[in-house]
Amino acid sequence: MKLRRFIVVLLLLAAMVGVQIFLRATGQEFCLTQLTMALYYALVVIGLGLVMGYAGQVSLGHGGFFAIGGYTTAVLTTRDFSPFKDTAWVGLLKAAHVFVAKEDLFGAQVMVVTPWAAFLAAMALTAVVAVLIGYPALRLKGHYLAMATLGFGLIVYKILLGSTVTGAADGITSVPEWSLFGVLTVSGKTALRVQNYYIACGLVLAVLLLLQNLVHSRVGRALLAIHDRETAANAMGINTASYKLRAFVLSAILAAAAGVFFTHYTGGIGPSEASALKSVRYVALAAAGGMANLWGVAVISTLINYLSLRDWFGSYDNAVFGTMLIVIISIAPEGPLKPLGMAVRRVFFRLRPSGGKPHGAA
Repeated sequence: MKLRRFIVVLLLLAAMVGVQIFLRATGQEFCLTQLTMALYYALVVIGLGLVMGYAGQVSLGHGGFFAIGGYTTAVLTTRDFSPFKDTAWVGLLKAAHVFVAKEDLFGAQVMVVTPWAAFLAAMALTAVVAVLIGYPALRLKGHYLAMATLGFGLIVYKILLGSTVTGAADGITSVPEWSLFGVLTVSGKTALRVQNYYIACGLVLAVLLLLQNLVHSRVGRALLAIHDRETAANAMGINTASYKLRAFVLSAILAAAAGVFFTHYTGGIGPSEASALKSVRYVALAAAGGMANLWGVAVISTLINYLSLRDWFGSYDNAVFGTMLIVIISIAPEGPLKPLGMAVRRVFFRLRPSGGKPHGAA
């Protein structure tokens, strides 16, 4: 990894730690609850930044992928599979520790899928759905692609809203906490508030590092070529359809993973997470953050979502949200953090001035 990216990681990590220390010192550590949720939403937007900023595609269906991840883990970890315990397939899965026995709210013994197995099932289901949707849809361009992915999101929303398995309009509650490697626990309990904030921070940083390494690799250069001139990229031998599909599937998996963590953290999920408004909001946040500027996308998305979750603007939330986006995109189309990033790089790396030698050179 280049030193410049390492410095950016340290700065972002220092900011995350600084926020937690400040909130504790001011007696407002309860704000970490909404901040953790905002970080999980930011994962969806970061994935969209890869699709929009590098592959040049617009997806209005990522709310659907978020919901697929969240609902898959919610259904599997709350549904009682005891009636099937004598079947061969359940016996095999139980031997593989896919199922676990526990007591429900009324003290009865039930058998449910473990959170880790539910997470893997959610990732696999999302990957299959993303391929099935992305393969035909990514051959469309412009507003046709946006309409196709919007249609997918609306289908997911209507299925969740009308299915008794997913709790219909009420959604699913009582989703259990998720033990990570026996050390950390994804849970909304007050005693675990700080721990879960750092789990979300670590997940966002890990995804940012993964995508930064990806976009600075051969794959990233191919995606940029597709974004700038798809016809020219095809002429140079780049399999544009394959690269766009891979980027789309990866971003969908990130959205589903965010949905899984979010659901275990909040203890439930509702159909509104798959609504068209959510998907449009994700796209708008990706645009406001600078799309190709993944660090900026993460920061701006987290900040604006946090303000909304804290209900700072009340019933005017959507109006203020739209106004902020218009101002940001008008003044800084590459993201408001772009100038700050340039300043940091000049301080730490003494970039060459235009047309000259590095500072300090003879």
